[in-house]
Parts: sequence; C-alpha cells; structure tokens
Amino acid sequence: MGAHVKIVLAAAAASALALGAAKAADLPTSKPAPPPPPTSCFASFYNWLSASAQDCPLTYMGITVYGQIDVGVGYSSHAGDFNRYYNNGVGELIAKYSRGSQFQLVPNGLSQTNIGIRGNEPLAPGWSLVFDVNTSFDPYSLQISNGPRSLVENNNVPLQFQNTNADSSRAGQWDNTRGYVGLSSSAFGTLTVGRETTFSNDAVFAYDPMSGSYAFSMIGNSSTYVSGVGDTETARYNTSVKYQIAYNNVRAGALWQFGGYGQGNGSNGAYQFDLGFDYAGFSMDAIYSYAKDAVVLSNYAANPLPTGVSQDDLKATLANINGVVLAGKYNFGDFKLFGGYENAHLSNPSDPYADGFSTLGDYTVLPGAANATAYTKNKILQVAWFGAKYALRPDLDIAAAYYWAGQNDYTDYAVAGTKPCGPNTTVVAPGYAPQGSNHSSCAGAIQAVSGMIDWRPYKRLDVYGGVMFSEASGGIASGFLHNTNIAPTAGIRLTF
Repeated sequence: MGAHVKIVLAAAAASALALGAAKAADLPTSKPAPPPPPTSCFASFYNWLSASAQDCPLTYMGITVYGQIDVGVGYSSHAGDFNRYYNNGVGELIAKYSRGSQFQLVPNGLSQTNIGIRGNEPLAPGWSLVFDVNTSFDPYSLQISNGPRSLVENNNVPLQFQNTNADSSRAGQWDNTRGYVGLSSSAFGTLTVGRETTFSNDAVFAYDPMSGSYAFSMIGNSSTYVSGVGDTETARYNTSVKYQIAYNNVRAGALWQFGGYGQGNGSNGAYQFDLGFDYAGFSMDAIYSYAKDAVVLSNYAANPLPTGVSQDDLKATLANINGVVLAGKYNFGDFKLFGGYENAHLSNPSDPYADGFSTLGDYTVLPGAANATAYTKNKILQVAWFGAKYALRPDLDIAAAYYWAGQNDYTDYAVAGTKPCGPNTTVVAPGYAPQGSNHSSCAGAIQAVSGMIDWRPYKRLDVYGGVMFSEASGGIASGFLHNTNIAPTAGIRLTF
C-alpha cells in the first residue's frame, strides 16, 4: 500500500470518528422529564368555574349530582307580586293579577333553579341502567315549586290584591321536575318508567330561541302553550312509560300515562307520539298529543269564601285535548333560526266528576266545583313562534323571538244569559278599566316579543339581561286588570 493511500484512509477514519463524536454529543444524556400531570378541575374554585358541568361533573361511584341556581332582578310595568311557591316567582308575562309597576327580585329568569341526581350504570355490553330525579325550587324562599299551592294562597283574595299565581304540573313533589328509572340500549333505544316530561315539553327547550326561559319566552313562561298542549298540568306525566329510539338521523318516541288523579297526574290518561330528524343543519320534530279529563285548577276570588269551601279547596275546568306540535330549527355556523306551531282542540271531558275529586298536590275539588261543560263548542288554541340566536363570540350569544297564541270564539250561546262577544264593560276592581271581551270564551290572543343577551365569562356561569313585552286582547284579556306588560330582567345562573 502506497504512502498516499495510507494518508487518505487515515484522514477518512479521522473524519468518521469526528462525525460520530459530534452525533454522540447531540444525543440526550438522560430521559426527558415527564410532562406535568393535568390540573384537576377541583384544584381551585377558579378551575371548577372554568370547566363545564359535562367536563367536570360532581360524580361519585357512577352517581352525578347536578343542577342550576338562577337569581336576578327586574322591573315590570304591570307586575305580579312575588310568590314563594310559584315556579316563576313573579309575573313577567301579562296575567289577570298584573297591576302596578315595581322593581323586583326575579328568580329563575333564564331557567328553573333545580337540583338532581342521575346515573348511567353499565349492565352488559351495549346495555345500561339509567335514572334521573330532579326537584325545582325557588332560590330566594327555598320553597319547592308548587303551582296549586300558589292558587290556594290567593283563595278569597280580591284580584287587585293577589300575588303571582297559576296552576302547574309542579305541585310540591320531591320529584316535581322528573323522577324515572329505566334501561338504555345502544341498539334498541331507551325505555323509562316514572315521572317524565312530555315530548312537547322537551320540544320547548330544543326549539325555542330563548330555551324555555321564564323571563324572555312566552312558551317557557306558561306551560299551557306548547309544553302541556293546552293545559299546564299535562306538561308532565306522573306515572308513565316513555320509549325513545334513534337510528342514524331519525328519532321516534312514544309516551303513555297510566293511572289518573289519584296517582298524581293532571289527567285521567294521556299519550304522545314523536317523530323527528336531523339533516344538513336542519332539525324538526312532529308530536301528537291526547289527554283525557285534563285538569286546569283555579282559585276562589270571592271574599268571604262560599259556604262549605275551605282555604285549601280549588275549582277545576276539565277537558279532553287533542293536539299537534310542529317545531324546527336551522343551524348554520354561529347563526340559528327557530320556529314552531301548535294546534290544540279542547272538548268537554269524558267524565264530569260531579261529586268532586282530589287532584294534583292533594287539593280538593268539591262536588259541583268541576266545570265539565266549558267546551261544548270546542276551544281551538293555536300557538306560533319564531326567532333567532347568534353567537357573537364563543362565550356571548344574542337572541330575539316573537310568540303568538290565539283562541276561537267557543262561547255556547245556547246557555241562558250568555251574551254575544263584545267589548267588556265590567269593572273587575275599583280604579281599573275593563279589559278585553265580555267573556273569557270569546276569540282573543296573547303575544310577546323579546330580546336577550347571554355572556358566559366562565363555562359554569351565565350573566344575562333582556326584556319581554307582552299583550293580551279579546277573550284572553277578559277580566284582566291591565292588558300589557314590559318586563326587563337581568341575572346570573350557576350550573353545577
């Protein structure tokens, strides 16, 4: 081997050694430090607020505690005074008792304050046990929601001195929102038994631009419209079986109420069917509803009470109800459009209950206090709404909506002494002008328009404000102290 070849080989070897040494210098001398563990959402109150209830549930051994607390303040041009038992607390929507203007504490403006427990326990592959128990209450008085109790509190109180009151499917039960147990299958759907919300009630939260808000939605404020398909007490079935199934983008359901008044129901039997779909940003549900001997409770405004009537007795109007609800929405990006329609026919009940009965909340309707002939000529209630919601930012929404409900003239002119519908001339209380038509069965309407802004500085906290204007006319306004109300409201809601 020549000397020059040795020199070349020596140089190549030196270069390889140098390159290897350089690469070795670049290699880590030890394993990298592991990344820090993720911070628990329960590490601080700030972390908990910043995590959503879905991302950070209060769950232990498969059981989740959940709920909302909603408090606020507001003003009404014609207010209904605060009632500690009534679901809404105050009257943002125009009603018979709405009178003078005032500033008020407003509970449950965005949604009903509530607490509940729920679970989904696996039983076998694709099968699980599901349950949900929820109770609503007033965040100021801490009283469990009880519409019939609000009526009883205003028995023998003249209209101009009554506070907010109305019938409701919530009557002080420990499970007044819902309480059910059932089985769920990934292939065969979900079957539940117990106290359940109707499909029409569920549709309000899905297809109302105000998500069923008491302060900003007419159909959220009163379950008579849509949720109960003409009767607030039929917005929930106390003893029922509910079946729901979905396949691809199509869903269907059936709901049956068995039992009657004695089992805490607002009717003597009821059922609903639901069919819906989702496609290309569009969602729609069609619901058929029937209720037998549906109850609407009312109080005695007479002072003193009639002979034989106690403070805890109530009056009732009964009806058989057939109705349909159509609701839809379209979602394109940050913008959503909502709308819906209800048509309900109320006829005289199958059973007159001339001897009285005990109804929701164990309040007594005395013999002769149940009106079973109010709908000899069928009442036709129609409801329509539309609105929009826009996400200005991921944490900031604005929404606006219009609501309308109207009834036909269902006055039975064959009844002795009944006058054809005309302007009301009866003064219901000193200092108040007559409102609406001369009878509540005359044709009439109620409408509302609203706007709202909802800011979520933290995932669990809503800060909101808005206003609702409502107006009643014709038979719906008959006997009212006033027929309009302007109600701005602002509040906060904490979700856990």
